[in-house]
Amino acid sequence: MLDKIVLDIETKNSFADVGGKQNLHQLKISLIGVYSYNRDEFLAFEEKESHLFEKFLKEVGVIVGFSICNFDLPIIEKNINYRFDNHIIFDILKEIEEKRGHKIGLNELAQANIGAGKNGNGLEAIELYKEGRIEELKRYCLNDVKITKDLYELILKQDYLIIPSKFHAPVKVKFDWIPLHQTLEEKLKELENKQLAIPSQNSLF
Repeated sequence: MLDKIVLDIETKNSFADVGGKQNLHQLKISLIGVYSYNRDEFLAFEEKESHLFEKFLKEVGVIVGFSICNFDLPIIEKNINYRFDNHIIFDILKEIEEKRGHKIGLNELAQANIGAGKNGNGLEAIELYKEGRIEELKRYCLNDVKITKDLYELILKQDYLIIPSKFHAPVKVKFDWIPLHQTLEEKLKELENKQLAIPSQNSLF
């Protein structure tokens, strides 16, 4: 069956470097981190391995992430000329924004719900790349992947997350993802059938 992955990317440059968020397409990928449910394994793809990541995506049906619809996926599409039209996407931040009307950081959300936080920030990750500290960059990125995975699995367990606030009491945001996942296997089979018409590739591993 097609894989389900949790995804996070790091970039070589920042919004400040490219003149603002309107120039998202100018951001360049330094690293792609994923967790594969089929393999029960964390994987990191460096810039030179982008072709391997593109092959890996052929085995993927579901992508989970935090702000991936407005950040990670558009950047990947631009950098490797790939379209995510045939994937099922679960974006935790997008769901929160639709329900609450505002953003929240991954660190704050994780601390409020799983008692763990990030081990750095995106700007620090850019410096790690520039300084050639790739193994540290991988640890940072894959920690974000793990945090996102833990939040996602908590949603599937209780169907809500606690949203903290500096201005009022924390609130629960209901996701309604549990019913969607009850039919997920059927949807993945449909996606797999669509790919039967596409010439098959050998597994990456």
